[in-house]
Amino acid sequence: MSQVLSEQETIRRDSLKELIRLGINPYPPETFEVNATAVEIKKKFPEDSSLFQEVSISGRIMSRRIMGAASFVEIQDSTGRIQLYVKRDDICAGEDKTLYNTVFKKLLDIGDIVGIKGYVFITQMGEITIHVRSLVLLCKSLRPLPIVKEKEDAVFDAFTDPEQRYRQRYVDLIVNPQVRETFVKRAILVNSMRSYLNHQGYLEVETPILQPLYGGAAARPFTTYHNTLDTTLYLRIANELYLKRLIVGGYDGVYEFSKDFRNEGMDRYHNPEFTQMELYVAYKDYEWMMNLVEEMVEKIAIDLHGTTAVKVGENLIDFKRPWKRFTMYEAIQHFTGHDISGMNEQELVALAKSLSVPVDPTMGKGKIIDQIFGEKCEPNLIQPTFITDYPVEMSPLAKKHRSKEGLVERFEAICNSKEICNAFSELNDPIDQRERFEAQLELGKRGDMESMVLDEDFLRSLEFGMPPTAGLGIGIDRLTMIMTDAASIQDVLFFPQMRPEKKSSAT
Repeated sequence: MSQVLSEQETIRRDSLKELIRLGINPYPPETFEVNATAVEIKKKFPEDSSLFQEVSISGRIMSRRIMGAASFVEIQDSTGRIQLYVKRDDICAGEDKTLYNTVFKKLLDIGDIVGIKGYVFITQMGEITIHVRSLVLLCKSLRPLPIVKEKEDAVFDAFTDPEQRYRQRYVDLIVNPQVRETFVKRAILVNSMRSYLNHQGYLEVETPILQPLYGGAAARPFTTYHNTLDTTLYLRIANELYLKRLIVGGYDGVYEFSKDFRNEGMDRYHNPEFTQMELYVAYKDYEWMMNLVEEMVEKIAIDLHGTTAVKVGENLIDFKRPWKRFTMYEAIQHFTGHDISGMNEQELVALAKSLSVPVDPTMGKGKIIDQIFGEKCEPNLIQPTFITDYPVEMSPLAKKHRSKEGLVERFEAICNSKEICNAFSELNDPIDQRERFEAQLELGKRGDMESMVLDEDFLRSLEFGMPPTAGLGIGIDRLTMIMTDAASIQDVLFFPQMRPEKKSSAT
């Protein structure tokens, strides 16, 4: 089917043809050497006007003011924007004014990528500007950017429709520079975390994404099929069980930044594909891991913002240690007034209904408690808070509490009303672990689609002996949302999952 073009797209293709007719390659193969950036020039030139007298820079045309034999242009490179002064007699050789009168004035458009050479000066209006000596077209843009008008100062459509922004992230990054900054901060966050973990002496590893059994979390998997092996495989929902195998194998500390996949609902806090950092350290427990999390996240805040206090929406969240701590039962009692520590499943169902917390028959005791906590406690936890000591039913992979019957040694860090990490004193008793898996199978029979499966190879590894171990999972996307004040997980993913795009005749 032939492509249906808009009027603007047709005009640009006509310009493309004319450029080719004039012997100008709109997509030249040669390299263009750059020796400066927009931000570098703006930062250094005011201090030393002798710099950048032979500057070579490239970028995308973002605005133009054509005034007869001279023009002002603004280009944007990866660091920002800078003004150009383009004079006809400077860029045209001899009597041939074609480059300026035809190519520059008529055939170049906003969005085209150009390379220029010249020298830097300051205009009478005080604007740092590059006086162009030569100009070359590096790439012709065949679609117009979302610009409202092209007058003295180009006013850009904010490109605020979320669906357009997420589908066409490349356009979003061009016209909304603050979006680029979000992803720069995400990279700094990951590098800060990696630097901290490497400094502690832990080994970064890689584990399988395609797994014969999914495990390490309570979630529904994506399923695929491998033709050669003639077997069903699953995209991992977590990498926990493989990292624990490495602890069995003799490593004292391993971590992985992992892409995980869960076949579940989507909202502003959930994407089917997401990033976690999981860490496992031998001979440690969950109390030790809480201290590590506080120290590491405090460092991340300082690396990103120069302070532990971060503005998130209307809240100022302070990551300075120490963070507040509640047991799960203490939190529920604090926010609802009810002590659930001695309640059975029927009593919990009755309490949930009295609190208008939705429950259903597939939920076991642990899920009901989690539902009450999620509805009545989480929304109130704005400052970083550790919630500790979860019911054993909620945590099939955590070690039983050393002093509290029916609980496990587990914590979650809650911040801005959402979980940002989950950690255990890891269960290393293979007999207890088998019993926990079997209990999960029973929940699956009741209709719980997120119950865990029984992994015989993992149980076999535990039978060889895993030392006491502390384990941690941190949601990189959630933490990035907080550290960049992003309202949706889609804002911190370059290419979030979307529903299939509706086809139109003008695509």
